[in-house]
Amino acid sequence: MTIVQINATCTAGSTGRICCEVSRLLDGRGVENYILHTQGGCDHPCGIEYAGYAYLKLQALRSRVTGNYGFLSQQATRRLLRELDRIRPDVVHLHNLHGHNVHLGMLMDYLRERKIKVFWTFHDSWAFTGYCPCPDAVECTAWQEECRQCPLSRRFCWVGDRSAQLFRRKHALIRNMDLTVITPSRWMAEQVRRSFFCEYPCYVIRNGLDTAVFRPTESDFRVRYGLEGKKLLLGVARMWSVRKGLDVFSELAERLDDAYEIALVGVDRRTAAGLPRRIRCLPRMESPTQLAAVYTAADLFINPTRAETLGMVNLEALACGTPVVTFDTGGSPECLDETCGLVVPKNDVDALVDAIHRLTFAETCSPEACRAFAERFSAEKVFQKYLTLYGLEL
Repeated sequence: MTIVQINATCTAGSTGRICCEVSRLLDGRGVENYILHTQGGCDHPCGIEYAGYAYLKLQALRSRVTGNYGFLSQQATRRLLRELDRIRPDVVHLHNLHGHNVHLGMLMDYLRERKIKVFWTFHDSWAFTGYCPCPDAVECTAWQEECRQCPLSRRFCWVGDRSAQLFRRKHALIRNMDLTVITPSRWMAEQVRRSFFCEYPCYVIRNGLDTAVFRPTESDFRVRYGLEGKKLLLGVARMWSVRKGLDVFSELAERLDDAYEIALVGVDRRTAAGLPRRIRCLPRMESPTQLAAVYTAADLFINPTRAETLGMVNLEALACGTPVVTFDTGGSPECLDETCGLVVPKNDVDALVDAIHRLTFAETCSPEACRAFAERFSAEKVFQKYLTLYGLEL
């Protein structure tokens, strides 16, 4: 058996790391496998880059001008298909296809015509909407029937709204395929059941966590930032926005007394300039070990997200022994239970403040309980399920 994974990245980001972990398991079973990707900087032995950074930037510009999101990048897709012709895979596993890295029509026609078995992991909602990876962020449900009058269309196309056309085109493309859908959360599986993918089998396989890296890690973080004796509230994001709850942290800074300190990881200078001085802004941390030390130093991890497929930051914090408070958004509540945190209604800052007070001054949610919950999501355990779906005997 030969298996190919297709993703925007290899090694980088959560989807890139998932591809590499699955590849490692396949290598261990002696299965020939490859990761076809478009963003460079990858030295993975199974990685094959079929388009570069400059090309992707050009396709992103074309997409915003034409609105034809997901149906450009013909030259890169032809290279991708030539690689598939050379490899002749038995299984193709799709991941993130909306990084301007593929012409969806060309790829799906190829896979259907050659009767290749396809698995597609939905890391977000883009596959069944016109444009949008996160319609839940604006509480849009039009995709359950047909996308139209997209409230986010200007974000994806500078002129006009082609969401209805793209929605119908995607719907037509997936017919009569040997396709299995995979989602990282029960919440996303329910979204799939409401979409035009409802006719295909759907399995939940969580995004696995490297519990050997994300673990309680001692550091001088509190001493270095003068946080001794404070209740430290932590937020982490790759890119901060209202969707990630940046405005909520500003409100918390106004409402919480001096017993608390707030630190946000992943804040650039421009974003930091608009935040209250009480919030300590830290840059993105590329080192997982460094990030684990910050998680460990915090008293509580706060995740006021407004759109979330799963919520890996919750699990990373728990693996480091830190309890979590999150909004009831998407799959985020599936990343904790009453032994290691609290879930509060989305956008309810009063409930969030109450939960913070309850957890920071209560003898509940021990580091051991947090760690025990996170270990259920260990990558070594979780990704074995992919091998079962591929038809490989464990």
